[in-house]
Amino acid sequence: MIIDPDFNYLRELIFQQKNVIKTEFNNPDAITKVKARSAKNTYVVTDQPSDFDVQTIPMKEGERIEKLQEEFIKNHEMIIINGYIGYDPMVRVPAQLMVQKEYANVAAMQKTLYFEPEDNDFKPLFRIIMTPDLEIDGYNDKRVIAVYLDSYTTRVINSDYFGESKKGGLRMWNKYIYDKGGLALHAGCKIVPTERGEKSFLIIGLSGTGKTTTTFTDQNGSQPVQDDFVALMPDGKAYGTERGCFAKTYGLTKENEPVIYNAVTKETSYLENVTVDENGKVDFFGKVHSENGRAVFSMNDIPNAKLVPVLDSADFLLILNRNENIIPAVAKLTREQAVAYFMLGETTGTSAGGKAEEGKFLRIPGTNPFFPIRQGLQGNRLNDLLKKIPMEVYIMNTGRVGGKEDVPGSKKVKIAHSSAIVKGIAEGTIKWIKDEDFGYEVAEFVPGILEEDKDILQPKLLYKKQNRLDEYYEIVKRLKKERVEHLKKYRDLDENIIKVFH
Repeated sequence: MIIDPDFNYLRELIFQQKNVIKTEFNNPDAITKVKARSAKNTYVVTDQPSDFDVQTIPMKEGERIEKLQEEFIKNHEMIIINGYIGYDPMVRVPAQLMVQKEYANVAAMQKTLYFEPEDNDFKPLFRIIMTPDLEIDGYNDKRVIAVYLDSYTTRVINSDYFGESKKGGLRMWNKYIYDKGGLALHAGCKIVPTERGEKSFLIIGLSGTGKTTTTFTDQNGSQPVQDDFVALMPDGKAYGTERGCFAKTYGLTKENEPVIYNAVTKETSYLENVTVDENGKVDFFGKVHSENGRAVFSMNDIPNAKLVPVLDSADFLLILNRNENIIPAVAKLTREQAVAYFMLGETTGTSAGGKAEEGKFLRIPGTNPFFPIRQGLQGNRLNDLLKKIPMEVYIMNTGRVGGKEDVPGSKKVKIAHSSAIVKGIAEGTIKWIKDEDFGYEVAEFVPGILEEDKDILQPKLLYKKQNRLDEYYEIVKRLKKERVEHLKKYRDLDENIIKVFH
């Protein structure tokens, strides 16, 4: 066993890997056989499948998987990485990754995200065991991710995608935080200085919808706190999980996302499935391996980052919705609407979810594919928390209005638009009016968004201008019907939340 190797030794091991290329930035790019999360291969191990909304396998099958993996490990050298998920003792959990030596890049990436152990008496509660070279019969692609909630263990078989390590720990952390009375949000976190004082944001969104971009885009010298998961607790405090970031890199430019670009191009970052030529030249727009190119980097490489991810309170919750029709660039929600849109988790899927999700319209509760127990419990918990916490909630469309890119007259909600909206929310300078079709408030005016782009704030204006109001009203009718039907699927969900769309 190689236990907690240092940075230099890990780099030595990484550059010995056949699937690794050294880039022009002197950092490694690992080309993996699995390019995204394997949701269809992920199962909770239980003999009570009715207690879950996710795929399950019986305990006996879980025992078979465990035995096969343990036998495999006996004949392979493994790397062990110890660390904490969460910084503050309120939410901190000791976790351990065990992975084959041949996949040292996974170990290095996870080491970047974990908070360091504080003493030699480290006893992990969460365990993630990855054996990418082991295949198992009976599953698609001979791959399985088995989740043992009772023992806080995740066994990853026949996948070398780093996200399975990261998800393995955070999935368990979701249940851990729920059992403590809080809710784990698939959210970035930032602090925006204003004349009204510092304002804090939690930004939830499915991978690829702009969560990381929104978190790291600057407003008034804003301070990034966390990229991916935050615990919202009953006292209103918010706690981060990781000391680094696992960011999508496809389409990354220094002009549009300078903070992320500068961190990704440092020697200390780790790339995965990014297009790199034989001379090490990086092409963030390349699709040779996948559009789900990724990078892991430390928050230490982010200027102005708050390295202690704890907030005494959260002022605003943004629910990102990467849509392409009549969802406004921003809408202000009531508590009931907030829970409803949270549970809908509507978005257009990206390459982050693999080919099964890319380009498809999705509804994923809480935009959180890692919540391992019944989904309706998420909505009820958020409802209870919002009754206690004076937090404003907004939905933000980071996609388009009026149709896909090939629809004449449709408009892109640009990063600059979203940034102006975040700044306007923080400063309290947005003028709101009620939307007669959905009941939420939409923006009449946002400083920094030109009058000619007002129709991204009020999509109905765009459809009216283009003589497409019949199409608009048809979408309104369809969405309300679909949303009610979808929310009814969650047997635990408070029925008052469903009434939002009646």
